[in-house]
Amino acid sequence: MTTQATPTPADANTITLDEPLQRGDTTIATITLRKPRAGELRGLNLAEVLQLNANALQQLLPRITTPTLTPHDVEQLDPADLVELGARVATFFVRRSIRADFPQT
Repeated sequence: MTTQATPTPADANTITLDEPLQRGDTTIATITLRKPRAGELRGLNLAEVLQLNANALQQLLPRITTPTLTPHDVEQLDPADLVELGARVATFFVRRSIRADFPQT
């Protein structure tokens, strides 16, 4: 039996993967990101996160995703999905007043 890991509620920080991840009997088709707190950024080079460096994202994403991704899960992401997640993470580093001017997708 295959189960779907689907975060709720759906919002602007929920990404539907082009290529769902398979973890045992669980298929991960959507991932919800939450804004990291300062402690969750410990040990990361913020410039690398903002440059969508794969190693930096591999460290950060397990700290801020639902369902929680493992570093191995991040390695298995389709490149387009990794870029989409990274781009959404980058918006967390923009002030709210500026982010309000961004086009909504």
